[in-house]
Amino acid sequence: MYRYDEFDAALVRERIAEFSDQVDRRSSGELTEDEFKPLRLMNGVYLQLHAYMARIAVPYGVMNSRQMRQLAHVARTYDKGYGHFTTRTNIQFNWPALQDLPAILSDLAEVEMHAIQTSGNCIRNVTTDVFAGVAADEIEDPRPWCEIVRQWSTIHPEFSFLPRKFKIAVIGAAKDRAAIRTHDVGLQIVRGEDGQTAFRVFVGGGQGRLPHIAQEIAPAVPGRSLLAYLTAILRAYNLLGRRDNIHKARIKILVAAVGIDAFRDEVERQFAILRLEDLRIPDEELARIQAYFTPPPFAALPAISSSYDAARRLNPEFARFTRSNLRAHKQVGYGAIIISLKPIDGVPGDITAAQMEVVADLAERFSFNEVRASYEQNLVLPHVRLEDAHAVWSRLREAGLATANADLATDIIACPGLDYCSLANARSIPVAQALSRQLADADLQEKLGPVRINISGCINACGHHHVGHIGVLGVDRKGEEYYQITVGGSPDEQAALGEIVGRSLPAEEVAPAVARALDRYLEIRNDGELFIDTVRRLGADPFRTAIYEPIDAVA
Repeated sequence: MYRYDEFDAALVRERIAEFSDQVDRRSSGELTEDEFKPLRLMNGVYLQLHAYMARIAVPYGVMNSRQMRQLAHVARTYDKGYGHFTTRTNIQFNWPALQDLPAILSDLAEVEMHAIQTSGNCIRNVTTDVFAGVAADEIEDPRPWCEIVRQWSTIHPEFSFLPRKFKIAVIGAAKDRAAIRTHDVGLQIVRGEDGQTAFRVFVGGGQGRLPHIAQEIAPAVPGRSLLAYLTAILRAYNLLGRRDNIHKARIKILVAAVGIDAFRDEVERQFAILRLEDLRIPDEELARIQAYFTPPPFAALPAISSSYDAARRLNPEFARFTRSNLRAHKQVGYGAIIISLKPIDGVPGDITAAQMEVVADLAERFSFNEVRASYEQNLVLPHVRLEDAHAVWSRLREAGLATANADLATDIIACPGLDYCSLANARSIPVAQALSRQLADADLQEKLGPVRINISGCINACGHHHVGHIGVLGVDRKGEEYYQITVGGSPDEQAALGEIVGRSLPAEEVAPAVARALDRYLEIRNDGELFIDTVRRLGADPFRTAIYEPIDAVA
C-alpha cells in the first residue's frame, strides 16, 4: 500500500489550513454561499438537501485498518454514526456541521486521507479492479499505475479547472471489473509489441443525461508514455470542450460531436508537441512505487483446506456465503472475501462506525491489514486464508455484515437519491429496500444467478442505472415520483446501455415489475444462461411484456 511522501503530507496540511480559514469566513458571513461554493468543492464538500456532505477520497479503493478506524471515528464524532460508500470507492459523510469540516480533514490527514479532487471540475479519484493483485487473470497489477496517475493529476495546474469533472479507471486484465468504458478515460493494461507494459486507451465514456460507451482511441500506448498521452487527451479536451452549457461539457459530448477519428487526430497533434522527456516516468520511480504493492508475505498453504471444507459441509449458511461472497485468489490456499453492504431492507453502501471497526479488526487479523472498497459499493478483504474464512464469516455475521448476495439480485447499486440529494427527482433508497425485500429469498437469488440492478434518483445517474442489467431511474411527473425501467445494460468488457422498456411506474409497482421480469428470465433462459446473456439473445421484448401486461390487464 502506498504511503504519503513529504510532498503529499505538506500539500494536505496546507490545504486544510487554507480551507479552515475559508470556513471561518463563511461562518462569519464574510463569504456568501455562492462565493464559498467553488472553495468547498475543491475540498470535497457539497451542500445537500439538509446539510453539508463531505466526500473522502479512497484512491483506487485501498485502505488499511488504521484508516478504517479513523473513518469510524469521524462517523461517530462528527456525523450520525455511519458513512456511505460510493461507486467511485469514496466514502461520504452526510451530516457534518460546517464548523467541524476542518477538524474532520485534519483527523483524516493523520492517517493519510483527504478529500481533494472528490468534487469539482477536475480529475477525480482514480479507480481500479477491486481484485487487483489478487485475480489470476491479470497481466499486471494496475494499482502502481493508478498511484502514478494520482500523483500526476493531483492539483495539476493545467487541469484544475476543466470544462467538467473527469474520471479515469485502470484495469490489468481483459475482464473489466472497473467499468472502464463508462469513464472519460479507461485504461487497460496490455502487452506492447516489445512485450513491455502498454495501455489500451478508451475515451469518451460517461452516463448522465446523454450516456455514451467509451471508444478505443489507442490500442497500445507504451507505459513510459502514459502520462504524456493522458496529458494530450486532457489538453485536447481542455481546449475544445464546451464551457457554455454544463449538460454538454463532458468529454463524451465532445468525442461524439467531432467523432473518434477527429478527436484522435487532435490528441496525436497534442502528443507530438509535448516534451516527452518531461513526462516520461523514470524507471527508478516506477520501481519505487511498484515496491509499495508487492504481494504480502503469503504462507505456503495446501490447495485444499480440510477445516474450510468441513465448515462448508457442516454449516449450509456458511457454504452459501462462500458460494456468493468468496472469490478465487492467485495465491494457493487464499481467497478474497466480499463484505456486502447490502443487507436485506438496508441502505446500499451504508456502514456504521461499529461495523467499520469490525472490518478494521478483521483486516488487521486476517487480511494483512488491508481492506478495499469496490465499485459495487461493497468492501473486500483481499487476502484471507481459506482456513480462516469461517472465523471471518462468524464475526461478520455477528456484525450484520454477512449477507450472502455478492453479484446477486439484492446486491443493488443505488445513489442516495431524494432523501439526501438536492439534484434528485425521486428517492432511490426506498425503492432499493422494496426490491431487496421482494427478492430476499436466498434460494431464488442463487437460482437467478448474477443480476446487476442499479437505481438512480435522477438523470445524473450516480447509481449507474444506464449500465445495470436492470436499471431504475427516478423521474418527476408533475411533482410525483415515478420510475423508468431499462433492461440490457452492462458495465463490463461488453459494455452496453440499457433499453428503456416502457412508461414510468409509481414506486410501489417497481419491485413487483422487476420480479416479474426475473421470473420471465427463469422461464425463457437456456441451461446455464446468465440473465444478461438471455437479454442479449432475445432482446428486451419478453421482459417488457412481463413488466407491463399484468399492469395493463388490471387497468
